[in-house]
Amino acid sequence: MRKYVLITGASGGIGRAVAFELAKDGYSLYLHYNQNVQSIRELLDELSIYDGEYIPIQADLSKQDGYKKLSENIFSIDAIIHNSGISHYGLFVDTNLEVVENLMAVHVTSPIMLTKELLPKMIRQQSGNILFITSIWGQTGAACEVIYSTVKGAQISLVKSLSKELALNGIRVNGVAPGAVNTSMLANFTDEELDIIKEDIPMGRLAEPKDIAESVSFLLSDKAGYITGQILSVNGGWYM
Repeated sequence: MRKYVLITGASGGIGRAVAFELAKDGYSLYLHYNQNVQSIRELLDELSIYDGEYIPIQADLSKQDGYKKLSENIFSIDAIIHNSGISHYGLFVDTNLEVVENLMAVHVTSPIMLTKELLPKMIRQQSGNILFITSIWGQTGAACEVIYSTVKGAQISLVKSLSKELALNGIRVNGVAPGAVNTSMLANFTDEELDIIKEDIPMGRLAEPKDIAESVSFLLSDKAGYITGQILSVNGGWYM
């Protein structure tokens, strides 16, 4: 029997890597995206080597009704990977309300409401997984990324509390907290700035999207069957 996983933000670097890893594991996938339809088309073509069903769904999770548009197109569901994300870099005192509202919507409000909409399906089958791709900054905080750190910290609190509420329903809730990952989110950094970051990471390199994807694969697997409410730090030893 096919198992279905929803990946939000599937058109981005981490989302694409997670899609490949889970397709390889035999899952069928709902592939959410917002604007990058070309990336999704390429992803669908590349996933054709696997034997699953891959369904693209467009929705803007920064909008109030975005989660509804997404949830209405989800039928069978065994896992949700909350991966959609936007970042903001700048001084806290210069941050305007629009930035705050957009980050809150994409990282907190929409994931909460999307999970609420889809949970009854998991509760009926008494099994499921909910997983957040959060961030090292949600654990330790970052200057000039105060709002981003705040919303990622909220995700971590949601993992810890929701996991307790759903444990007896056979639903596990966990998170993966990457450090610096080699994706377009680092595009605004110069080579010199990236070299400084690498020097600060004990393993001496950035994470690759595949590093995150393999962690997701593990947490969805039966090998992690007794793990819930946990945040797996995938950061090369950057912060403990």
